[in-house]
Amino acid sequence: MVKVTQGILIAAALLVSLPAAADRYRPEVPDVEVNVPAEVFNSGGHRAQPCAQCCIYQDENYSEGAVIRTEGVLMQCQRDDKTLSTNPLVWRRVRE
Repeated sequence: MVKVTQGILIAAALLVSLPAAADRYRPEVPDVEVNVPAEVFNSGGHRAQPCAQCCIYQDENYSEGAVIRTEGVLMQCQRDDKTLSTNPLVWRRVRE
């Protein structure tokens, strides 16, 4: 037969009752739901939505006629008359 001391019984009672007491004194915190779009978890920052009639530069969409300067070169988004395609726009160098 095992002899149990009073100190062990008190310690065991505290271990059992502490979690219940902690739950009783915890303030009510409302559940908060945050809707996060799936794009946030994609690899690598901002991605432009696919565009049927645009030129793309550094993941940004540009419409026909848009002008950008890249590495000192002026480029314009123009229609390519030689191409029969669903997206006939291309970047062309603009002479300054």
